[in-house]
Amino acid sequence: SGFVYAVATGDLYIRGGLARRVLVIGSETFSRILDWSDRSTCVLFGDGAGALVLEAGEGTGGIADHGVLAASLRSDGVHKDKLFVDGGPSTTGTVGHLRMEGREVFKHAVGMITDVIEATFSQAGITAEDLDWFVPHQANKRIIDASAKKLGIAEQKVVVTVDLHGNTSAASVPLALSVAVADGRIKKGDLVLLEAMGGGFTWGAVLVRW
Repeated sequence: SGFVYAVATGDLYIRGGLARRVLVIGSETFSRILDWSDRSTCVLFGDGAGALVLEAGEGTGGIADHGVLAASLRSDGVHKDKLFVDGGPSTTGTVGHLRMEGREVFKHAVGMITDVIEATFSQAGITAEDLDWFVPHQANKRIIDASAKKLGIAEQKVVVTVDLHGNTSAASVPLALSVAVADGRIKKGDLVLLEAMGGGFTWGAVLVRW
């Protein structure tokens, strides 16, 4: 969820007058922390990086503006043992390995994702039907499909790239966004929802006008 958090934070820097342009980067090298004997994780994750530039511009404060229109962020450490990196130099002398209880993550993910997206819709005064594109965290196709279905987002509006890159964590949203812009799906003026969930758990959504 780091990229979504960073986009929301960068937007606040610009709105607060602390910056005019913000470079937001999502980057992961999961190959360094995977346990290659754990087939429940090592075949799912990938390395990747993506970036986005935010820039101050004129607007009316309405839904027709370009840029970040609304954002909702959440965190709750009660499930920290479901998705985390163990160890670390201070305890094990290693960088640690990714640990995940996949079924437990799925059980919580869909509800958390849909709740934060609905909060973002409410903040912006829109519904799922108003969206042009949904660019979710590319964790797995089951979570993406279940979340979109629960929210009433049409399948043809969902950008899916997990089959190309695997789960690249903080890089997954900017990678998917880059693919959809490059192939011409996302165009200037489109209403795009970004969503992500990560260890801890942390999760969030950002609505942007491209």
